[in-house]
Amino acid sequence: MKRIFFRIWPYMKNKYVLTISLFFIWIMFFDQNNMVDRIRIFSEIRQLEEDKHYYQEQIRQDSARLHELTTDRDNLEKYAREQYLMKNKDEDVFIVIEDKE
Repeated sequence: MKRIFFRIWPYMKNKYVLTISLFFIWIMFFDQNNMVDRIRIFSEIRQLEEDKHYYQEQIRQDSARLHELTTDRDNLEKYAREQYLMKNKDEDVFIVIEDKE
């Protein structure tokens, strides 16, 4: 480590190299648009894009289901019976709960 430091030290005495180094450090860590914030924002953007694709897929599936339910009365009745346990007036619904034994 000392060897590297002593090889770099003569260049650091130069005022231009020192100024550019300080400017670079300032931009990387202390500026309003620093690299730490940029990395955090890019990861947040990536997560939001994944969420966007997930919700677009859900919208596509729900739209297909809605189209299926609104166009065919038999599918609507089947969905109502399965999801909401609906029945006709002359029918009885029995819910069977299986034991795990």
